[in-house]
Amino acid sequence: MQGLSDAGGAVEQLEEYFWGRTRPEEILRFNADLLLDYRARRPVITFDEDHLTDYAPEELTLCLSHDELGAPFLLLSGYEPDFRWDQFIDAVLLLVHEFEVSVTVWTHAIPMPVPHTRPVSMTVSGSRDDLIEARSVWKPTTKLSASAGHVLEYRLHSLGEEVVGLALLIPHYLANTEYPEALHASLDGIMAATGLILPTDEVREQARRFHSQVDTQIAENEESLEMVRTLERRYDAYMEDQNVRSPLIGEDGTIPTADQLASELERFLAERHSESGDPEPGES
Repeated sequence: MQGLSDAGGAVEQLEEYFWGRTRPEEILRFNADLLLDYRARRPVITFDEDHLTDYAPEELTLCLSHDELGAPFLLLSGYEPDFRWDQFIDAVLLLVHEFEVSVTVWTHAIPMPVPHTRPVSMTVSGSRDDLIEARSVWKPTTKLSASAGHVLEYRLHSLGEEVVGLALLIPHYLANTEYPEALHASLDGIMAATGLILPTDEVREQARRFHSQVDTQIAENEESLEMVRTLERRYDAYMEDQNVRSPLIGEDGTIPTADQLASELERFLAERHSESGDPEPGES
């Protein structure tokens, strides 16, 4: 849901990605008249010379989507409700129960003094200790202004449901730009939490081009270059003190070969086919 801090346009990019790549089919639409403060977030309308057109109020919908292998998942996207949070969250909890949702994942992004030259880090919360141990870099204890997503995660966790919150840590100097690496990190976290297979080749290429452009611009300004170097030193020093292991690194600290990765992918795909009851490629 939009509405909370969205540094780097992470949530907006994620919604655009899902709507463009996963063939969402609307199941239900929440009543904006009950949930939305129109005066605080006025809808857009077009004045075309002598008449009004293209009235586009915000929407909050639940859709059925599918990943690359056809695995179904539910997509809740749109505005964050202004009103009736308890009623809205009760409705979502009912949907989680009725649709037998196995895991709920939500994302948001916050600006942090981290360099763009390092992988996007995140804070992981919720019920998945394995993901928290493997991927959560920053684990603060602090009070913050809650969002509907926070409250939903809290309620799900309290009920014993599986839930994962992903808070991406975005370079503060890129927080107001559309940062493709934020989308890539979001998709990576979602796939790790759910087992979904989502295409990321195009996203990675967009991130590579964006990084190249940023590097070029920063190299032209000595103050910006020194800022990034300082952030790199602080980031590297902090990471040395953390016990967060890359998901690609084995327990013995070794990095798997390409053949090992391919073998692991084949095993995973075979399990997915077995679970879904679909024939293996080449079978009839």
